[in-house]
Amino acid sequence: MRDTVQIHVTADLPIRVRALTYANRAEIRFGKAFPVVLLVDSDAIAVLGKQLEEAGMALGAATRTNHGGEAPETTD
Repeated sequence: MRDTVQIHVTADLPIRVRALTYANRAEIRFGKAFPVVLLVDSDAIAVLGKQLEEAGMALGAATRTNHGGEAPETTD
C-alpha cells in the first residue's frame, strides 16, 4: 500500500491557480471533471517553485546526456 498520492501532470492537463488571500495560501487545481487540488502556504510557494525549477534543469540535463535513447533508471 502506498502512502502517497500521485497524479500525472501533462502539458495538456488544465491547471488553474488562484490566491486564497483569506487563508494566506494558493490553490492549484489539476484537471476539470475530478480535479486534484494542491494547497500551498504562501511561505512554501517560493520553495515549491525552486524545487520544480531544479527538477526541470535535471530533466533537461538528462535528456542532453542520454544519447543512446535508453530509458532512465527509475527508483522508488
